[in-house]
Amino acid sequence: MSQGLVIGLWLGLAVLAANLPWLSERWLLVIARPDRRAKPFWFRLVEWSLLYGLMAGIGFGFEYKATGAVHTQDWEFYTVTLCLFAVSALPGFIYCYQLRRLLEQAGRAG
Repeated sequence: MSQGLVIGLWLGLAVLAANLPWLSERWLLVIARPDRRAKPFWFRLVEWSLLYGLMAGIGFGFEYKATGAVHTQDWEFYTVTLCLFAVSALPGFIYCYQLRRLLEQAGRAG
């Protein structure tokens, strides 16, 4: 598998992971809430942070596999990757807090 293909797959997986907490009502994407209420916002942020850490770990694993070493990074690298992860989570966030309500209101009105 070429290095470019691995990077593309990892980026696609990162975009999917960034959106999962906003699209799923299950805790940690596995455990269903017994009362069927929506997850609180803070819990979605915790899940999102855990997925950011998981994707960073997978990225470091790919880097180690490709080069044989993990290069040290300064704080700027982590700030930029966190911002990119936040931007890629925007579609799921908009769907969760704005678009879903608008679609429900349109369904009731129509």
